[in-house]
Amino acid sequence: MAKPHVLVLPMPCQGHVTPLMELSHRLVDHGLEVTFVNTEVDHAMVVAALRASGGEAALGGGIRLASIPDGLAGDEDRKDPDKLIGAYTRHMPGHLERLIADLEAAGRPRVKWLVGDVNMGWSFEVARKFGIRVVSFWPAATACFAIMLKIPELIEDGLIDDKGLPRRQETFQLAPGMPLLHTSQLSWNNAGAPEGQHIIFDLVTRNNKLNGLAEMTVGNSFHEAEPGAFTLFPGILPIGPLFADGEFRRPVGSFLPEDERGVKWLDAQPDGSVVYVAFGSMAIFDPRQFEELAEGLELTARPFLWVVRPDFTPGLSEAWLAEFHQRVAGRGMIVSWCSQQQVLAHRAVACFVSHCGWNSTMEGVRNGVPFLCWPYFCDQYLNRSYISRVWRTGLAVSPDADGVVTKAEVRSKVEQIIGDAEIRQRARLLRDAALRCVGEGGSSYENFKKLVDLLSE
Repeated sequence: MAKPHVLVLPMPCQGHVTPLMELSHRLVDHGLEVTFVNTEVDHAMVVAALRASGGEAALGGGIRLASIPDGLAGDEDRKDPDKLIGAYTRHMPGHLERLIADLEAAGRPRVKWLVGDVNMGWSFEVARKFGIRVVSFWPAATACFAIMLKIPELIEDGLIDDKGLPRRQETFQLAPGMPLLHTSQLSWNNAGAPEGQHIIFDLVTRNNKLNGLAEMTVGNSFHEAEPGAFTLFPGILPIGPLFADGEFRRPVGSFLPEDERGVKWLDAQPDGSVVYVAFGSMAIFDPRQFEELAEGLELTARPFLWVVRPDFTPGLSEAWLAEFHQRVAGRGMIVSWCSQQQVLAHRAVACFVSHCGWNSTMEGVRNGVPFLCWPYFCDQYLNRSYISRVWRTGLAVSPDADGVVTKAEVRSKVEQIIGDAEIRQRARLLRDAALRCVGEGGSSYENFKKLVDLLSE
């Protein structure tokens, strides 16, 4: 009997590709065949990164990579959510239809299921057109999805207008145990240029309706992390924290080659000594903020591992950077990308200076690492609220009157976190709860079994 063939489709961003690639590995382990669909641009980056670290064979025979165009011109900004969303909702449905037909024409087993990112709701309509059944996947905090699903009530209560803009400047909480969030920090109002916010809000409201086409919705979270959100929406099944494998050998769809020097450098550091700094795939710092962070890390007098993407700080003085490298040589390691799960699992890491993307949040939680929260955009303010106010497993940076996080603030907060035994203890307790959930008989484990059973029908 042929293995059920599952098409997996993430939103074309690193933070969406990673958890769905982790899920794909797990599905393959349970006897399913997966075709993983990226946009052509993302596909090219994933393949190049794979080749740099040992080739596509590392994916394993059960995952095949495929691609479709995103509808953007070659030189357009794919980090602008407004442009990205506008293009792919217009162009990608037709390309996905052609891919499904081409797979069948090439003799591949007929696609039985689509496991699609909730943010790609248009793909659910394409799947149903072909008689393909749908499971939706939510890659962020369940609380974030809950706020989106509650948009009609937020409008009715006068918190936002029918365009998603705040009508009142205030902090609200959907339910007990859920994070507090200010109306100015709703995910759809912090993801791009202000004039394009209506595009994102329209997408969210449309996807809320399209999610009704899915037979099951699963997410990268766990019950003990978000009990309030799961009480509100018990139909969203947590199967996280997701990870591809315990040995970190399986690739998770990185867009950049992973620099293995970082982990080797960690091996030479004392236990619980290193400040790990990473801001994901999208955040951009201006030169002044970069220099303040760099000098703040220097002032801690602690070893640090810092992920600095090639596009992280346009316009930074190369002479200044070279001088900084000289000053911290031997104590600070800077890499362009790394295996973050491997780093966060390392005994040497003391705390995580993070943008609080949900993947980073779950990876830190799963390893019991305290956070210094430095959100950049979108849902990251909500995740900061979980970390600093609900779980109390970290602190948040406080920018000055000019909006700059100063070197003194960086040093002070890093020292507070590393010196706080209660923060470390709460981080360990949350880690233990996460491990129980994914362990045999745990709630995430049982929900994952339900997913596999459904996909195997």
